[in-house]
Formats: sequence, C-alpha cells, structure tokens
Amino acid sequence: MSRDVPEKPASVYFFATCLVDLFYPEAGLAGMTLLDRQGIGVIFPPGQTCCGQPMRNNGWLDEARAIARQQIKTFPKPIPIVVPSGSCAGMMHRHYPELFAGQPDEAEAKAFAARVYELTWFLVHVCKLSLTDGGPPVTVAFHASCHSQREMGVRGEPESLLAGLSNVTLTKMERPNECCGFGGAFSVRQPEISAAMVADKIDDLSQSGASEVLSGDCGCLMNIKGALEKAGRPQKARHIAEFLVERGR
Repeated sequence: MSRDVPEKPASVYFFATCLVDLFYPEAGLAGMTLLDRQGIGVIFPPGQTCCGQPMRNNGWLDEARAIARQQIKTFPKPIPIVVPSGSCAGMMHRHYPELFAGQPDEAEAKAFAARVYELTWFLVHVCKLSLTDGGPPVTVAFHASCHSQREMGVRGEPESLLAGLSNVTLTKMERPNECCGFGGAFSVRQPEISAAMVADKIDDLSQSGASEVLSGDCGCLMNIKGALEKAGRPQKARHIAEFLVERGR
C-alpha cells in the first residue's frame, strides 16, 4: 500500500491507544518525544479512548461506530493523527471507511481516516528522521506486526531507523514477518493455536542472538514479553519508540 507523503506539519495529533494508556505509557511518551525533537508540536486530546477495533472484530458494529464517532469528534483539526500501533492505525485508516459506508457521516469518517499515520512510517517519510547513536553496542531483533505491514504499508521503515544507529546490530529472525499469535480476540478464541504461534516466535528470537526484541505494536509486545517471561528466557521486549529515544540523539 503506497501513500502520498505529506509535507512536514507544524503540529500533529497523537492517538495513544488503549494498551499504551493501560500498560505501556512509556511507549506513548517516547513516540511524542521523537515527534517533539523534530520540531513538531504534539497535541494529545485527553478525551480519546479506544479506536473501536475490539467491538468491530467481534461483530458489534453499532458499538464500534459509536466509539469511532467519539474519536472523530475528538480529533477535529485537519492535521495528521500519528499512532504508535499498526493495529489501531489500521482500524482507523482502513476500516473506518468500511464501518461508515452508507452512513450519514461517511465523508467525515473518510476524511478522518486519511489523516491517520503509523508512527515509524511518519518518522521516516515525513520527518526524514536521522539519529546519531548514543549507546553501547547491542544486538536486537524486530518483530513486524501483521496490521502494520498489511493494513498500513509499513515495510522496512522500522528497520531503516534501526540501521541508522551505528552501534546497533539488527539480526534477522528466521520468520520475522510471521504472526506472534496475539491477534486480539484470536488469542482468546483459539488459545492453543495462539500459544503455539508465540512459542515459535520466542524460539526464533532466542536463536537469533538478539538481547531484546522490538516492535511497533504493544499487543504483540505484551504477548511476546509474557511468553518470554513464562519460558524463563532472558530477552527483553519493548516498543521501538522507547529504544530510539534512549539511543538516538
């Protein structure tokens, strides 16, 4: 999926996501810091809530639309909406237009969706982010989430950001693009399959030689981190924005 690259804006909205709010606030703060360091004003509307994806995925379309309408009203200015999650960004950018098809506010939903960008894509294509490494040598792996790749067109942007850090070695996992098994409701409906998938993921990670795994989606991180801890593996798991803020200058 290709998108037109907008001019670097004076300000953006930041949509933090539920998982950032509840479990990974440091990832949201890091994402906002990266944008701020690029001279972009970051607006964080306090009324933001869920994007509505869990309701849509479980067939509760009226409830999903009600939540989506609240988000559309909460981000009224015609400026980009940057999201540190391919999953939530994919819901708003790709699925809001479908969700509102034939509704009175379809045009409004489409205009909103067109302003949604995944964080790493925005940093690479709009901010032209280039970092100087300020940390010691380290080897990391990157897990590319399904939604970021297939719904937001994020293909190589996180890796290019990491490649710009001179003391960071980005190791290749055998199946870096394979699902970690989370999938939101999928992990609840199919727990045995989900557990097998994340077991494959952490085995792949352990064999890669990386001391930690990075990702742009907190759902994936929560799943992978939990599996690593349960299996007694030493690797850490964290959001790429945290890593970039810590390393880059």
